[in-house]
Amino acid sequence: MSSSRLTIGSIVIRVDDLQKQAAFWEAALGYLRRPEPDDTSQMLVPPPGRSGPNVNLDVRPAQPQVPPRIHLDLYAADQKAEVERLLGLGATRVDWTPPAGADFVVLADPEGNRFCVIDTGSHD
Repeated sequence: MSSSRLTIGSIVIRVDDLQKQAAFWEAALGYLRRPEPDDTSQMLVPPPGRSGPNVNLDVRPAQPQVPPRIHLDLYAADQKAEVERLLGLGATRVDWTPPAGADFVVLADPEGNRFCVIDTGSHD
């Protein structure tokens, strides 16, 4: 069996308002905007010294699917603080009933793209 040589380089999120979404995801992830040749997409990259996939915001008509077929899981050592910070940046809570013992909170970005904040903190 051969081993794959693939890595995730970018995660693409369809958006309507490029500047609003870029500001949200830039602040949410602590990523940096890469200079772009036009206003149809914005690549966000990890800052120097951090690794992770790029996030490409792509202006293309798309209807959000509920529930989404794919979403981001964001890991947080202090889930409560991160959820509050993200809500302050413009995220919204998704109305749903979590299963017992769920270690994640479901939020949506300003355009309704869902993502989860996973609690990775110690549970002493």
